Amino acid sequence: MRKAEYITTSRPAGDICPVFRKMFSVSKQIQKAELQMTALGVYEAVLNGKRVSDYVLAPGWTTYEKRLQVQTYDITDMLREENDLQVTVGKGWFSSPMPGFTNDEDRTRRAERPRAVVGEICLTYEDGSEEIIATDVAWEWAEGPVRFSEIYDGEAYDATVEPADWKKAELLDWPKEILIPQEGEEIREIERVLPKEIIHTPAGETVVDFGQEITGYVEICLDAKAGEQVEFLHGEVLDQQGNFYNDNYRTAKAHVLYTCKDGQQTYHPVLTFFGFRYIKLVQFPGKPALENFAGIVVCSDIRQTGYIRTGDPMVNQLISNIIWGQKGNFLDIPTDCPQRDERLGWTGDAQVFVKTASYNFDVEKFFVKWMHDISAEQRADGGVGVVVPNYLPVNDSSAAWGDAATICPWQIYLTYGNPQILSDQFDSMKKWVDFIGSATTTPDLWTGGQHFGDWLGLDAPSGSYKGSSRDDFIASAFYAYSTGLLIKAGKILGKDMTEYETLKDRIVSAFRRTFPDYTTQTEHILAVHFGLAEDPQKTADVLAEMIRKDGSRMRTGFVGTPYILHVLSEYGHGDLAYDLFLRKAYPSWLYPVGKGATTIWEHWDGIMEDGSFWSTDMNSFNHYAYGSVADWIYEKAAGIRPMEEAPGFERVMIAPMPDERLGSLEAELHTRNGVIRSGWRYVDGCVRYEITAEMPVTICVNGTKKDMEPGKYTFWG
Repeated sequence: MRKAEYITTSRPAGDICPVFRKMFSVSKQIQKAELQMTALGVYEAVLNGKRVSDYVLAPGWTTYEKRLQVQTYDITDMLREENDLQVTVGKGWFSSPMPGFTNDEDRTRRAERPRAVVGEICLTYEDGSEEIIATDVAWEWAEGPVRFSEIYDGEAYDATVEPADWKKAELLDWPKEILIPQEGEEIREIERVLPKEIIHTPAGETVVDFGQEITGYVEICLDAKAGEQVEFLHGEVLDQQGNFYNDNYRTAKAHVLYTCKDGQQTYHPVLTFFGFRYIKLVQFPGKPALENFAGIVVCSDIRQTGYIRTGDPMVNQLISNIIWGQKGNFLDIPTDCPQRDERLGWTGDAQVFVKTASYNFDVEKFFVKWMHDISAEQRADGGVGVVVPNYLPVNDSSAAWGDAATICPWQIYLTYGNPQILSDQFDSMKKWVDFIGSATTTPDLWTGGQHFGDWLGLDAPSGSYKGSSRDDFIASAFYAYSTGLLIKAGKILGKDMTEYETLKDRIVSAFRRTFPDYTTQTEHILAVHFGLAEDPQKTADVLAEMIRKDGSRMRTGFVGTPYILHVLSEYGHGDLAYDLFLRKAYPSWLYPVGKGATTIWEHWDGIMEDGSFWSTDMNSFNHYAYGSVADWIYEKAAGIRPMEEAPGFERVMIAPMPDERLGSLEAELHTRNGVIRSGWRYVDGCVRYEITAEMPVTICVNGTKKDMEPGKYTFWG
């Protein structure tokens, strides 16, 4: 970007997405041609009528004030003697009014930011000479067919519009120091989902059901006349009467309006995305048919690495829901949900799911990029926002949310074995732990401040979204946990961690003095899982008794739920862990499956027993956090136990925990050091274990441990 300047429109374009153009000639034989480009906004670059890449929604979402990714495309084979490069720029995450539920100065400031592009075409000729065609005032711009595009409200496209009345672009004063090479995974169209049926609802609506909740957009293909329109809205579920419903999208309109040209045509949005299973047709020329529609799934280009299959169809559907929930929310950043007026990088959701995420898919590159944004967004005092990129800067740092700064890099290190992420994030991890020490009102604990607590805990007082677990208890427990992770990271990097080892000892002592008794399920879980309980076995036994006396019901929220089955399994209550896991009544993982869920819900009872909804204000049906149960399936039910001393699954322990109610289980992980498969099935009352490992493995079956070389093994128990 030596010569390139940011260019923008010469007058405000309003909601219309401007098209920037550069026409250029190639008179000599080309050896290589590259386009380097990025935008303030999201862009689609088309050279001679063809997209330059399969990357959609480029340049993705980063902490734009400090980090803006630049994409590099090889365009050698796309060039002609006369060339026309056109770049359409939408608001995207850069200047859409996000989030929809706030109306503060920061939101207004961001929504008013100008869209722009910056880039260079580098032509290398066969004779060794080079030519740079950079963005400058010689480029032109015009209004294009995308008449409106925003992240929440959707897109309007007029196929009868051709860019015309080209005007000179203007320079925009914007720093180039923020430009970085593409760092995260590219966002791509990864698959197509064909619609299942067209429904005519009791309310007289025409609704297309894709049979699966996805993130992406709908492609329409039809024969129409110029000026006819296709208009539709998106939704996740049908209401109690079977009518279209999307009140839970809140202010997000999730609307598409397409104005047709003459003849056969195909269209899908190009500068935004939606979370949906259903669309309601408001306008459609003629009679719609299934072949007029296809759902295009859009996701970061992550490769699936984990697979789980069981003998229970409902559990298999749950696994499918977890996979789809991850694909739907891993769109350049780990979002909470893909549909309503939110879609933010909530740090709490990410840290509870990071282990499951890293088993299901190869997310090392994905998280490295996002962790770099956490560092970039971290406040001078070390505080970490509740969302990253931080579009909620007025919020205080919350325990279990800001702790993503330590938990995520540590887990990515364990899963992939690369200490570089610890090196990259160590200063950020340290700043976070130091922040807690400076923000607390009680030395060696974390007291005071504003926290989300055990968010959505089922033991919440009436009218509260927070469970009954004490904020100071949760915050202090995570203080101890993050300090311990910082110590581990520092030792791996060869640093002297004596100061923080002493701090950790003080935190544990202060915690035990201050919180000798635990009052909720989540408090018991954290005390055991984080090594804070003086007698972890006794504490786990009390937890198990609490759960049994409550009818084998969970009362946990976002903080306690990810660990509950682990704690029960590790302390001799595996039968109760399976009771909870296989429970079909509310609250449970399988209750939504029984209600037709195809992704993980935000609330266990997003749709209640009578078919009514939990609420409209906060009721997402694609919210991946509770999908963290999959890491228990991998690690405890299938028994694939990674070892801290052998990160990246260089060596692994396999200690399966079968249960006849499940019938059979097979888990498969593709790791940096090979493939692991652990399976078991009941045959005539006996258990047959089948284990395959491409790395050294310690197998624990029938109470006996054996160190084994890579290979395939069968045992009976």
